[in-house]
Amino acid sequence: MSRNKKPSKVKPSREGGLVFSTNTSWQPEDLSQEEQEAVDAGAQTLYVSLNRKQRAGKPVTLIEGFQGPAMDLLLLGKRLKMECGVGGAVKEGCVLVQGDHCDRVQLSLEKQGFRVKRKGG
Repeated sequence: MSRNKKPSKVKPSREGGLVFSTNTSWQPEDLSQEEQEAVDAGAQTLYVSLNRKQRAGKPVTLIEGFQGPAMDLLLLGKRLKMECGVGGAVKEGCVLVQGDHCDRVQLSLEKQGFRVKRKGG
């Protein structure tokens, strides 16, 4: 029989897990520079469309064109899904809302101050 081993405790380092480097001129990167700054909602144009491709014919409302931090996009997706009362996802910089909710999503985005354009028909 084998013994139950206790997992070793590993402390995460703030340098992203780097333990040793032979490069004498190496400096850790500053993570605060990687964040995008929030763009004003009125300065953005979001595109709302209905998509059925690669989803077995089921309709999905697609919101594209958001510029800003990923966390703001996640919050926008969560707010839209709550207002429509359906599920969805945030993938590749786009918000997917299950079902045909183009009109409802467009009204909600306009109330939040975004410029909205319909794509597709």
